[in-house]
Amino acid sequence: MTGTVLGAPAERREGRQKVSGAARYAAEYTLPGRAYAWPVPAAVARGRVTAVDTSAALALPGVLAVLTPGDAPRLAEPEDATLAVLQNPDVPHRGWCVALAVADTPEAARAAARAVGVRYRTTPHDTELTLDHPDGYEPEEANGGYPGRVRQGDPEGAFAGANVRVEALYRVPPLHNHPMEPHASTAHWDGDRLTVWTSTQGGTVVRSVLAQLFELPEDSVTVVSEHVGGGFGSKGTPRPDVVLAVMAARRTGRPVTLALPRRHLPTAVGHRAPTIQRLRLGASPDGRLTALLHEVTTHTSRVKEFVEQAAVPSRIMYATPHLLSSHRVVPLDVPSPSWMRAPGEAPGMYALESAMDELADALGMDPVELRLRNEPDREPGSGKPFSSRHLAECLREGARRFGWADRDPRPGNRREGPLLIGTGVAAATYPTMAVPATATAHALPDGTFAVRINATDIGTGARTVLAQIAADVLDVPLDRVRTDIGHSDLPPAWVAGGSMGSASWGWAVHEACAELASRLAAHTGPLPVEGIEVRADTSGKADADSPYARHAFGAHFAETAVDTVTGEVRVRRLLGIFAAGRILNARTARSQFTGAMTMGLGMALTEHSTVDGAFGDFTEADLAAYHVPAHADVPDVEADWLDEDDPHLNPMGSKGIGEIGIVGTAAAIGNAVHHATGIRFRELPLTPDRILTALLSEG
Repeated sequence: MTGTVLGAPAERREGRQKVSGAARYAAEYTLPGRAYAWPVPAAVARGRVTAVDTSAALALPGVLAVLTPGDAPRLAEPEDATLAVLQNPDVPHRGWCVALAVADTPEAARAAARAVGVRYRTTPHDTELTLDHPDGYEPEEANGGYPGRVRQGDPEGAFAGANVRVEALYRVPPLHNHPMEPHASTAHWDGDRLTVWTSTQGGTVVRSVLAQLFELPEDSVTVVSEHVGGGFGSKGTPRPDVVLAVMAARRTGRPVTLALPRRHLPTAVGHRAPTIQRLRLGASPDGRLTALLHEVTTHTSRVKEFVEQAAVPSRIMYATPHLLSSHRVVPLDVPSPSWMRAPGEAPGMYALESAMDELADALGMDPVELRLRNEPDREPGSGKPFSSRHLAECLREGARRFGWADRDPRPGNRREGPLLIGTGVAAATYPTMAVPATATAHALPDGTFAVRINATDIGTGARTVLAQIAADVLDVPLDRVRTDIGHSDLPPAWVAGGSMGSASWGWAVHEACAELASRLAAHTGPLPVEGIEVRADTSGKADADSPYARHAFGAHFAETAVDTVTGEVRVRRLLGIFAAGRILNARTARSQFTGAMTMGLGMALTEHSTVDGAFGDFTEADLAAYHVPAHADVPDVEADWLDEDDPHLNPMGSKGIGEIGIVGTAAAIGNAVHHATGIRFRELPLTPDRILTALLSEG
């Protein structure tokens, strides 16, 4: 039976619960006496609260309390300053929580929040990101611990002396995480014991943070995150909702649920920071890169530093003797940016792959061939050998399936009435990572098995995949394995993020089941009543340094139709071919790939946000103004993968797949629009106003 379970297209174990409504999310735990909380967001861009009038709010029926900076429970100083809510009267940006209303019903809590009167003393604010901002600086590190700058050779000199040069600025606006389930938490105190049900990508971390903030032993805190309705990075660390819910429950002595209104999400839970990216590529006439310079300017808040690592992909992708990859960050009076699907890689590869397309155009070379010609034999930024790198195979296979050989390379040459038709290509990469985790595997006398680990399923199918790993190692049918996840009393595990959930949790499950299988093989007679349990901890293994550069790769192909009358862009076809190690579940993997590719389509065509300079607020604060793709926007999306065997990863041979699908999609679409129109657009999204204005100016 070994080898028949892992990789099979098994259905999600919790699917029926979700479609029937039986799955309970964080705001759906109906505890006796439950109350509801509603935040009051700051109405100024920067300043200080001078007074809070709660009298009108407290006079409303059903209102239990209003917490303010002057009387809210005190917290220990958090490592993440965005969690220091209601601890002082300072307002670092619009939308910062300045009060919290608690009432018997959500409606009463909302009415009370609106009735709270807040007075401010304002100070001048600055929300505009510019390349020459005087407060900009070069950070020592970008997110993920990457050096802020990597420099090799003489990139400026090599670029100046290159036979063929491309220099361009690319702009990606602020982008927002909008999971179906907003950030929500239900908190309950039982004496000094705290239980929270929260929408998070990692309950182990939430437990640790709450214990620190409220000065509790960790074993006095229980965090439940059994079902989570999406996160895309915004639930990767604790957010203010869980802290505020716990504070309100402590104040009122009742269980309290706080579900952030969707309009609050852009200012309360993070966003993808905007980037201005300067790309300079120098090449010889045969298309080989002689210089690659990728300089990123982005913003952060004044609350804490967060540096979108958009220049990092340039250290991975292409062979060049002269390389500069650097970041510059500007602190502004804006909400704190944070993790969003494929942070760094999504905006960084948009710029790099767009510049590569421009270079191919300048050289008169096929864009696929240009990428193949610049394949490195080692990772350029580190010099490490790749554990596996099958980008070339992805490009070739994608080109074959897409019919790339039949493409007329001339831009603006294919018409269907008022429509201009074009095709584009872009490469994709995402790092392969793992962190330590602990799991138990338990053999029961009835012939079934239980695997326990505090993993989180945010819609990826983690429950199912972990059961498949266990069944494969134990050599038993999948229906004999139960998976327990989403509870902090289970063995600890890291967050579902960085496309390393299955790799990290699966490693621990694999080890526990391998040891259990060995114990069972040596056991004679019936199992004891309590069964046999084995515990595995991958500390020292999953986090060990590797001599290899470990990445997943892919190639995206897109066909677009540009309407010359309306400026509308329609994507007709998307194809993604990926090399992502061993695929653990064909059904959930394809879902992850195509979902991320759809998100990349939104990044290319519809999704964007702007900061109003006068008010310091995001103007696209809800799904009426922040446009994510609807069903009618999504074309024929096809995702497939190569059978890749990489022995340098983890016992399963798997790479993360949740994020690589978004990487490169926007560039492929943008390159297709250039091929359709002959006009190069360097700012996302490609909305009809931008397209039509450019078409009319060209015409």
